[in-house]
Amino acid sequence: MLLLNFLKFTMTEIQKTDKPKFPLGGAGGRPTTVFITGGSRGIGKAIALKFAGEGANIVVAAKTVEPNPKLEGTIYTAAKEIESLGVKVLPLQVDIRFQDQIEAAVKETVATFGGIDILINNASAINLSPTEKLEAKRFDLMNTINVRGTFLMSQACIPHLKKSHNAHILNLSPPLDMNPQWFGAHVAYTISKYGMSMIVLGLAEELKQYKIAVNALWPRTTIATSAVQNLLGGDYLMQRSRKPGIIADAAFIIVNKPAAICTGNFFIDEEILQKEGVLDFGKYAVNPDMPLQKDLFIS
Repeated sequence: MLLLNFLKFTMTEIQKTDKPKFPLGGAGGRPTTVFITGGSRGIGKAIALKFAGEGANIVVAAKTVEPNPKLEGTIYTAAKEIESLGVKVLPLQVDIRFQDQIEAAVKETVATFGGIDILINNASAINLSPTEKLEAKRFDLMNTINVRGTFLMSQACIPHLKKSHNAHILNLSPPLDMNPQWFGAHVAYTISKYGMSMIVLGLAEELKQYKIAVNALWPRTTIATSAVQNLLGGDYLMQRSRKPGIIADAAFIIVNKPAAICTGNFFIDEEILQKEGVLDFGKYAVNPDMPLQKDLFIS
């Protein structure tokens, strides 16, 4: 009877603890704090929900504070959904084109949670217009958000990431493929996304002495987001896309790897999940009966 009770107790404890959790973040045993740009919807929110489900405190940094009929959610609706998972959430209105807003957001995050352990550079702008049809302001928008914003966000977080036990920066940007097809079709957008990827390459080398990992993650297929719905392909492309959850699952795997040895990589969501033993990708499809559309920068 004593042995039976012991086995029941042991199995109960295993069931309580078999769900993977983030390692402790900074000093004092505080929970891991994750700062996510563009965290109010789509991929950013999916990552926030995944990480919150694993016990991390979340910073939802985005511009939207008022409902928009064409765009899902605000920083406050996202925060409410994330908070329901039992973690602390800090919604912050931030336009990463402006350095003062970035610095204020990082300062408030550290004051609230005691530090920053993971930065997800997800915020991005897209316009696939050819050169002759692209307005200068659209070019500037993509480069100030995608490149400048990513650089300044990383710069502002580095002093705090140095104090983390397993610090990661993860950019949602593609592998650096110099195939001319990716430049000829939409050179301005490619410059901006490759700029994010070059930040990965540079910071991974610069920050390895501090054991801060810097990696990129990109989807093999299009992802069902408002950008795909409103700007790229409407319902046709949405039906041929995967859900944002595949990016969230892949991101979780990456940021739980040891920062000292997992850096400077350009991961593809499907590949990293396959290496972790995932075989069923049908659950990620918006419509499993439709063929999937490869994403940009995937040959």
